[in-house]
This record gives sequence, structure tokens and C-alpha cells, in this order.
Amino acid sequence: MGLGGCIILIAVGAILTFATDWDMQGVNLDLVGIIFMIVGLIGVATFSSIARRRRVVVPPATPVVDDPARPHHHIRDGYSDGYGA
Repeated sequence: MGLGGCIILIAVGAILTFATDWDMQGVNLDLVGIIFMIVGLIGVATFSSIARRRRVVVPPATPVVDDPARPHHHIRDGYSDGYGA
């Protein structure tokens, strides 16, 4: 469940808790709405912690210094000049 699903759970829970006055026998819709909101908040917290872990900062690569005393050798790997030709 992504961030959108968690936000939808929170919204549906808030609607069930605060905006309805339905009475169902055997079901407390206020409690169901509160449970939806809690599950949505747990989902948002989990999603944000996982997303924070994925954002890994890669240190900048060290600059390549060309040595004029060494000639350049081109390696043909079959990919850089198109379709392995």
C-alpha cells in the first residue's frame, strides 16, 4: 500500500467517524473509522521511513586526471558503437 492508499484510509476513517450518523446493528462505525485512521497513520509513518532509507546520497566520484604520458586505449565492448557491430 502506497502513500495514496494510506491517505485514503485516513480520509475514509475521518468520514466514518465525524461525518456520518449511520447506525448499524453490531458495528460501531465510529470505532471502525478510528481504526482506519490509525492504520493509515501507521502506513504513512512506515512509508516515510522506507522512503527516507531509499534516498541514499552518493558521494561525488573522484575526478579523472588524464596523464599525457600514457596514450589512450579504446576498449571495444560491443555496446558503445551500436548493436555490437
